[in-house]
Amino acid sequence: MESVKTYWEYRDYLKDYYSERKKENNWFSLRYMGGKVSVDPSHLVKIFQLKRHIGNSLIDAFIKFCNLDDSDAEYFANLVRFNKAKSDRDIKMYYERLLALKGTGARTLEKSKYEYYTKWYHTAILMLLDFYDFAGDYAALANKLSPPITEAKARKSIALLQKLGLIKKMTRGGYCLTHKIITTGDHGRSIAVKAFQEETMRLASESLHRHPPEKRNISTVTVTISESELGRVNEVINQFRETLLRMARDEKNPDKVYQLNVQLYPLTQ
Repeated sequence: MESVKTYWEYRDYLKDYYSERKKENNWFSLRYMGGKVSVDPSHLVKIFQLKRHIGNSLIDAFIKFCNLDDSDAEYFANLVRFNKAKSDRDIKMYYERLLALKGTGARTLEKSKYEYYTKWYHTAILMLLDFYDFAGDYAALANKLSPPITEAKARKSIALLQKLGLIKKMTRGGYCLTHKIITTGDHGRSIAVKAFQEETMRLASESLHRHPPEKRNISTVTVTISESELGRVNEVINQFRETLLRMARDEKNPDKVYQLNVQLYPLTQ
């Protein structure tokens, strides 16, 4: 059976652990497992089906039953709390703890993907390299961004993009995009995307003071709609995004990188 540190859902781990023990011993049953951890067998089934959670007071019992120790035990305990977390703050905190407890290889890759989404300038530099002839002048690269970043951050960003395989160095010098798509998996995608959206929303707010009106287009509108029409509104927004993406793909001579945020949220119940 795979290590608990390969799991992002503790209930999947428990279900797989039960299945493996059942294969090894015919006498192994839900009643036996439930008795050892003080959980009703019917409740165990719901846990395996992702319909219920175990109580925090039972974490140690499951750790002991599954023979987990040291960092594996710590990983399981944090995994339970990660899967049960409700607030964005707690989800992010436990996710980062799990990354720190993973094995070196998995941790490095997962952490790199997570970092890519949580800093706005990584995607900005990636898009910039699609038309900007960068040959190693990190100070100039850093100053091309708005707001400018430090030379050290520019170096770190290029290294990260290379590590993730998003860019590659050409034999004649300079870098080119590989057009590889980065995914973090369901466990990290929502965390990373929220962090990225927070970063870009902050930049949009700062742009009101940093850029003159002719260099930006930030507007707000308050509308009244019925909840039943929300699907149509979202469809219009999605069509607009697709049109803009097609325009960007067809652009032959890009010379700027822009960030577009479309924000729609209810102000009434």
